[in-house]
Amino acid sequence: MPAYVIVNVDVLDEEVGLAYAPVAQMSILAYGGRYLVAGSTPKPVEGTWDSSRFMVIEFPDMDRIREWYDSPEYRQAREIREGKAQVGMLFVDGVPPEGFSLPA
Repeated sequence: MPAYVIVNVDVLDEEVGLAYAPVAQMSILAYGGRYLVAGSTPKPVEGTWDSSRFMVIEFPDMDRIREWYDSPEYRQAREIREGKAQVGMLFVDGVPPEGFSLPA
């Protein structure tokens, strides 16, 4: 079952952001991930939203996400952005449409 990484990012140093992006992208591709949404500026319609960039990344499954996140390739990307970006990240399993139902 596909699983997703949902990321909110505020880059505090644009030069670091430019160095981080290709390293992170290559690590994601190496572990079977693909961007569904990348770098978009969220436009809140309800509540508040504090980040300037938003990403949704799909992986084949949750195990692959964990392999990617703990990988040397992504560890390098995290070290590049350390202290230079504020990141919120969620891992979530996909829910097949037939497995989702609203209460009666």
